[in-house]
Amino acid sequence: MTRNNGVESPSPRPRIHQTHPHDTPHFHSTLSERKLRRFNSLIFVFRLLAFSFSLSAAVFMLAIKSGSPRWSDFGAFRFVVAANGIVGLYSLFEMFASAWEISRGSTVFPEFCQVWFDFGHDQVFAYMLLSANSTGTELARQLRSVATCTASNSFCIQSDIALALGYAGFLSLMISSLLSGFRVVCFIINGSRYHV
Repeated sequence: MTRNNGVESPSPRPRIHQTHPHDTPHFHSTLSERKLRRFNSLIFVFRLLAFSFSLSAAVFMLAIKSGSPRWSDFGAFRFVVAANGIVGLYSLFEMFASAWEISRGSTVFPEFCQVWFDFGHDQVFAYMLLSANSTGTELARQLRSVATCTASNSFCIQSDIALALGYAGFLSLMISSLLSGFRVVCFIINGSRYHV
């Protein structure tokens, strides 16, 4: 505001008051909006795949018929079930967050928190799932060498299927982690979770 003879008038160059450089809204063209929607849809697909594979892996392991041996008799197989169950729940939450972002154009948490939350949890759960499946694979290999699988072939087949599904869940979560890492880098560079 400037004063002319005691009267206040608006300044010819109004100042924009910002508390943070990331507070200004980003302009998105129609083409950019389509790119954002495609990118969010891609993230949603990999979240859905991670959910489906990890939940299927846990169900396959839990569905092994009771008898001797059982999956709960082995610590490695309990770890496989727990890790796949945790990743399934996490992926379900992330599917909800992705659907929210696609439909509303905003994140569930504040953008800064959301990009770091997604990236950090993707990393932790992907390593946990890889660790669980690796441990389960080694146990399955050892069970084959001590003739457990000749006595109960269905047990070994179902555990192998569960482990294969767990690895597929890991791959889906790893790709989700790469996509969320891309969003973190864009946020650091541009102040927005997208490069456009």
